[in-house]
Amino acid sequence: MALIPDNPLILIDGSSYLYRAFHAYPGTMSNGEIPTNAVYGVVNMLRSMMRQYPSDRIAVVFDAKGKTFRDDMYPDYKANRPPMPDDLRCQIEPLYNVIKALGLPLISIEGVEADDVIGTLSDQAAKAGIPVLISTGDKDMAQLVNEHVTLINTMTNVILDREGVIDKFGIPPELIIDYLALMGDKVDNIPGVPGVGDKTATALLQGIGGLDTLYQQLDDIAALSFRGSKTMAKKLVDNKDNAYLSYELATIKLDVELDETPETLRKSTPNHDELVKLYGQLVFKSWLNELLEGNDATAAPARSPSISATQSQSQPEAAKVEIDRSRYETVLDKDTFNQWLEKLEKSSVFAFDTETDSLDYMVANLVGVSFAIEEGQAAYVPLSHDYLDAPEQLDRSWVLQQLKPILQDSEQFKVGQNLKYDASVLARYDIELKGIKYDTMLASYVLNSVGGKHDMDSLALRFLQHSCISFEQIAGKGKKQLTFNQIDLEQASPYAAEDADVTLRLHNHLNQCLQGEKKLNSIYQDIEVPLVPVLSRMERTGVLIDDMLLSAQSQEIAIRLDELEQKAFELAEQEFNLSSPKQLQAILFEKMALPVIKKTPSGAPSTNEEVLQELALDYPLPKLLLEYRGLAKLKSTYTDKLPKMINPETGRVHTSYHQAVTATGRLSSTDPNLQNIPIRNEQGRRIRQAFIAPHGYKVLAVDYSQIELRIMAHLSGDKALLEAFQQGKDIHAATAAEIIGVDISEVTSEQRRRAKAVNFGLIYGMSAFGLSKQLGIPRGEAQGYMDKYFERYPGVMQYMEDTRSLASEHGYVETIFGRRLHLPEIKSRNGMRRKAAERAAINAPMQGTAADIIKKAMLLVDDWIQQQDQDDVRLLMQVHDELVFEVKESRLQEIESQIQNLMESAAQLDVPLVAEAGSGNNWDEAH
Repeated sequence: MALIPDNPLILIDGSSYLYRAFHAYPGTMSNGEIPTNAVYGVVNMLRSMMRQYPSDRIAVVFDAKGKTFRDDMYPDYKANRPPMPDDLRCQIEPLYNVIKALGLPLISIEGVEADDVIGTLSDQAAKAGIPVLISTGDKDMAQLVNEHVTLINTMTNVILDREGVIDKFGIPPELIIDYLALMGDKVDNIPGVPGVGDKTATALLQGIGGLDTLYQQLDDIAALSFRGSKTMAKKLVDNKDNAYLSYELATIKLDVELDETPETLRKSTPNHDELVKLYGQLVFKSWLNELLEGNDATAAPARSPSISATQSQSQPEAAKVEIDRSRYETVLDKDTFNQWLEKLEKSSVFAFDTETDSLDYMVANLVGVSFAIEEGQAAYVPLSHDYLDAPEQLDRSWVLQQLKPILQDSEQFKVGQNLKYDASVLARYDIELKGIKYDTMLASYVLNSVGGKHDMDSLALRFLQHSCISFEQIAGKGKKQLTFNQIDLEQASPYAAEDADVTLRLHNHLNQCLQGEKKLNSIYQDIEVPLVPVLSRMERTGVLIDDMLLSAQSQEIAIRLDELEQKAFELAEQEFNLSSPKQLQAILFEKMALPVIKKTPSGAPSTNEEVLQELALDYPLPKLLLEYRGLAKLKSTYTDKLPKMINPETGRVHTSYHQAVTATGRLSSTDPNLQNIPIRNEQGRRIRQAFIAPHGYKVLAVDYSQIELRIMAHLSGDKALLEAFQQGKDIHAATAAEIIGVDISEVTSEQRRRAKAVNFGLIYGMSAFGLSKQLGIPRGEAQGYMDKYFERYPGVMQYMEDTRSLASEHGYVETIFGRRLHLPEIKSRNGMRRKAAERAAINAPMQGTAADIIKKAMLLVDDWIQQQDQDDVRLLMQVHDELVFEVKESRLQEIESQIQNLMESAAQLDVPLVAEAGSGNNWDEAH
């Protein structure tokens, strides 16, 4: 293997890196605004190169835009190459910015290619006796190798010196141009000599010599022992012009006029501030973390940055904070604790956090608590660490008894990061956390729901440019990970105290951002934060489940799955794994030769649900597979899983609701996910039958009727749509009557179905093609139907056009109440991404407003419930536009009426809000 001299001039083929990186991570990375896969891949390779081959002589060379001298020489040069993909083009500028910030010289010269710049610099260096290392994956560069110039392919780690080139190609570097001229290059559209491939070219060059020698000794070619040697001389004669043209095209220039020289190409000190900014914007979290910790080999010593990595226009710049963890206190005695208790009592607002031994709020035990009263002033109180003897830590009951008055004081304001969890944990110790005034997770979410993750570590990096101690740093990973009660106090205390300190710092920053945004601050203070205790109560109440019913359903589904599997084997005429995409591809597209609808990023035929749905219209096996997948998912997600999730203490299932996940403001739920239980098929409804009421109670379900269409009517102000809702008409029948031009009484069920598809399709930006597929009608007919809709409802068309325009201008849309829904790809150069963002712009105000309304309704309803006998009515679940309750049977009628009234008064629109109620012994009966 070739040895690399010390401190060589490293010339990096940036264009080669760029395409290899782009295809190595297809569509897998984005910062929410642009793809970042190519930037990440190139920078990753550069970092690796600098670590493996440290040198202060380095340059990264890229092809410039526009034509080169080779295009003038041969107009068809590279004519077959497709244009640079939009998803790659938009990454060029941020990539160049990162390379420059790394302190690396970047060269791009118009009229020539990167190869020519590299060739010129390597030739100059070789003549000056400077060793050169060229990093590339381009075989053409082998012509540059000599005693001073070596190639390295960083993807394969293969190093080529002169001997390496001979071993790889069978010829020395000085014959590489001849080799390329004979073979040509399909990628670059270099013609070469037809019929000459790798083996033939090598045989000609080894047997006779380079191009000039070959044409001087044409008669000697027939004696060579390769296949086709007898006719090769004629081919060479017939294609002599192409051969010499190809030679010129393949020759790397060694005389490009450059401002730089091998002596001047030096790596400079990386711009730490700019790298922090760029890594933050591109969401390269681990590299940003390295920079902030001062561990990055490519970074200069840390300086206070002047620009932050904030991602929202509504967020002011944030300076890097300097946190001194040595100032944190560990509270182990009553005197120290009482001093802190006095500080807390005097504080107008303090940060509070709990440390526990589980993420499950229903079983988590309190291990310790931490607080911060001012930035940098934080303490941790250990309460039940396993390794501490009783005298070495305060008694948990005593500490909680002292803290309880403060924690339950609604006038003593608290700030936390996801305080819902802390409230639920404290409830296990008979403490009702009040005074929940601020939550940094929710503040970040309200400012920009799609601006990045909203966990504390991510927020600290983004807004404070501070890298927190991660839980894995102190607890380890995987199966051997410790719970917090097992962690050494020397590690546990700074981790816990930092949580409180950073939370307070984040609050100070984010609260400042919100003060300048009146509507957003109202969403935060009047909806999101007040909802925290409501959700905590709802989660802890849980829902009663009939596990026997679910077990029986599981067994029935298992039998049906076996039946479907056997039918699938019969249709395929062989056994296969129905859950294996690879085996499905082979069966559907190779054996059965079904049409390929869509391909995966790797180029294989897709077998996703959308593809199967389209194929199922014409073929039985895809239809069967869809049923199999749906049942298998129901079984694994619900009928098998729910019985195992019943809490042994409460006998109920307890989900977790998340306020800071969806882009639009809707709540989501996990463990179990209650939002995705299907209602349109029998098996899904049977699962809902297992959600039951206890003896003496009924399940009450109240949901908003067609709320998003009502919001559309309000937002668009369309007269016909407003009138239909104001008069209480069946909106789908009314739409059909308007479009067809008949009386509403004459509308058929099929006509109503089509109108319903249009009404809901428009909300989600459905095209005529999508409508035609859904209704099973020709595309032209679907387009005509939509055209008539907009003729009858011109206000809707105007709303859609205005919304697209506003979204493009501002980069976001708003709900009726002012929730801001950012659309980072609304100006994307990629047409598909931009269109998707435009569809989202139309839907987001409706979906987001619906989310705001149901949350406001929950606040109203919960406030009323807190004034009732808690045994009479309990709020159990929130699912999309529906609230589900457990109501004492004797008060059902009264409570149902009151909740309907409250929900209908949650917002004042130009059309009435209608809340429909149903009740029964289970959720299915109530819906």
